[in-house]
Amino acid sequence: MTGAGPAAQAPALAPLSWFGIIRLGLVQTALGAIFVLATSTMNRVMVIELALPAALPGLLVALHYAMQVLRPRLGHESDVGGRRTPWIIGGMAVLALGGVGAAVSTALMGRSLIGGIALAIPSFLLIGLGVGASGTALLVLLAKRTAPERRPAAATIAWVMMIAGFIITAATAGHFLDPFSPARLIAVSAAISGLAFVVSCLAVWGIEGTIETAPASGESQNFAAALREVWAEPQARRFAIFVFVSMLAYGGEDLLIEPFAGATFGLTPGATAELAGFLHGGALAGMIVVAVAGTLLRRLRFGALGLWMTCGCLASGAALLGIAGLGLAGAPKPLSALLFCLGAANGAYAIGAIGSMMQLVGTGGPAREGVRMGLWGAAQAIAFGGGGLIATVLSDVARHIMATGAAAYAVVFLCQALVFVYASTLAAGLERSAARLLRDDTDFAVPAADRR
Repeated sequence: MTGAGPAAQAPALAPLSWFGIIRLGLVQTALGAIFVLATSTMNRVMVIELALPAALPGLLVALHYAMQVLRPRLGHESDVGGRRTPWIIGGMAVLALGGVGAAVSTALMGRSLIGGIALAIPSFLLIGLGVGASGTALLVLLAKRTAPERRPAAATIAWVMMIAGFIITAATAGHFLDPFSPARLIAVSAAISGLAFVVSCLAVWGIEGTIETAPASGESQNFAAALREVWAEPQARRFAIFVFVSMLAYGGEDLLIEPFAGATFGLTPGATAELAGFLHGGALAGMIVVAVAGTLLRRLRFGALGLWMTCGCLASGAALLGIAGLGLAGAPKPLSALLFCLGAANGAYAIGAIGSMMQLVGTGGPAREGVRMGLWGAAQAIAFGGGGLIATVLSDVARHIMATGAAAYAVVFLCQALVFVYASTLAAGLERSAARLLRDDTDFAVPAADRR
């Protein structure tokens, strides 16, 4: 990449090998393992077992996403300081602590609602802080240490490994949570959180190497100036808007699927946790399809990735309409298949967006990769949290108005489908403008001799 960074590095480090990229992907696996318990299983326990309003877990998850508004600042500090490992390990420690606290607070709600909520609030704030710190540092490390021609593939590997964490945790939790008890919930959460932290420490141990940094000076050290500079870049701003809109639709899925299946079809916590595994398994399949297609084309250009974003958003909307129809028809048997299809569409859209993000992170002004990554991460977090909150509140309101719970959930799924359709139109326009930008950006002109 061209341009001097805010923190000079000496000696220069070689780009990450494929093995190094996979090692960093293990951090994503560990992060996903803790995250899925808080957003899916504990959400279902609050709504079904404890008969609490769906807005409560929605508000708690929204707190987690509100904390991630700090991502641009975290990315900037990572750019200035030059060290990512302390942010990754420290963030995972905070995340693990928050995950255990969330499980304890959920169990406590069965005895003391006020006491449980009082503990849940700081726990979900810790989850948000941990995800923001570790996730931003990890993506910055991938963006700055991965060769330009490998960035889309690195994004695919990291995201697929995070989804693998979702799948493994959903299956494991589904097995050990039945028969359900609050003590089991705490034990399973503590075991998964502890194991995730250990895996993260082993994954990053020694991978960053020794980086000597010089203090940043002048405008490059000013966060507000850096953020204004990035927001003034048309492509960075357009991409942030697309991420925000698409994530509004995507954000409510995890919070609705398990309560929907439990309320509409009477499934147990273990059974609904396994359904979440079908959703995330489909996402994994969709991501692999995009990765293989890109490999066959020898290179993942933004045009191809933009097409996956557009089609993935449209297919996600169609799958949500199908799930709404199953609820209205009272037909649970094809639900797992439709959830797999929804996950596959989500995966195609997500990997298209993340691959594009990894390609575009180095465009525009130099030495702002961390701020750009943080801006897009903050847009994703705010929209994801807001989408989850809106979806859960809308489901509560609809259940009071509609004749049946299935009809209420159908209304919410329809709204999400319409937002996905609008996001597909934004993706189509973004594809055209970004293709022109990448053709003109010399940072992406990699000599043939340097391609490995």
